[in-house]
Amino acid sequence: MRDQDGERDGTRGDGRNDTPHEQEPSPDPEPRHDPEPHRDHGPRHDHAPRADREPQRDEAPRHDQEPRRGRPRSAAAERAILDAVIALLEAGEPLAGLSIERIARTAGVGKATIYRRWSGKEELFVDVVRDMEPVDPPLSGTEGLADLRIMLESLRTRGLAQRSSALLHNIFAQMKSHPKLWDEYFGTVIAPRRAAMLAAVRRAVAAGELRDDLDVELIDDLFVGPVLVRTVHRPEAPLPDDLVDRLMTALLQGLAPRRV
Repeated sequence: MRDQDGERDGTRGDGRNDTPHEQEPSPDPEPRHDPEPHRDHGPRHDHAPRADREPQRDEAPRHDQEPRRGRPRSAAAERAILDAVIALLEAGEPLAGLSIERIARTAGVGKATIYRRWSGKEELFVDVVRDMEPVDPPLSGTEGLADLRIMLESLRTRGLAQRSSALLHNIFAQMKSHPKLWDEYFGTVIAPRRAAMLAAVRRAVAAGELRDDLDVELIDDLFVGPVLVRTVHRPEAPLPDDLVDRLMTALLQGLAPRRV
């Protein structure tokens, strides 16, 4: 049998399961998935997940022939898989209780379809969280304070999203109790964001927008810390639209009293 992603469903006639990577898949038709409507769980984005998740299983090409191309990725299948995880979480399933088999059945695809895109549950769950969060905004890559402001504003909006989505808040709470999952999220999401912030601070220092006699990581903490306090440690604290502007103005002007 082949699943809705156009591949073997991983079950042989003798009742045993094949490993997910043993079959050569065919192009993806539109997958089916559970018809249960999704409740509101915060900002969602219908963009296709990143294309760098699919492992290449082709054999090494012969030198006398053109290398084989990878199988075309099915955005519809990935959308169905992400939606299936969200639907199960909305129904009250804990992260620890979700199995690849249950997710595949809910999404209407085979387990091999999931394993071809994600190496395991941790990697899949991180993409689910990223799909529910606001998309990271584009940066100039050349500006200092301007890019720093964009990233601080993104941090503020993610805090608002988590406050407005009980599901997203619950997922983060569960992630922190699963070290392997949290490490995956930290390494693939938080660490790159922090690296981008530090790079923006260095650009601001090089451009003369910030002092060059302070440690770059200390400067970064001074900007990021107040927003993190309000988004993580003080869930009742306001996150007004002008928060980032007021914060940056206060830091750039200094906190010492003005002398007349």
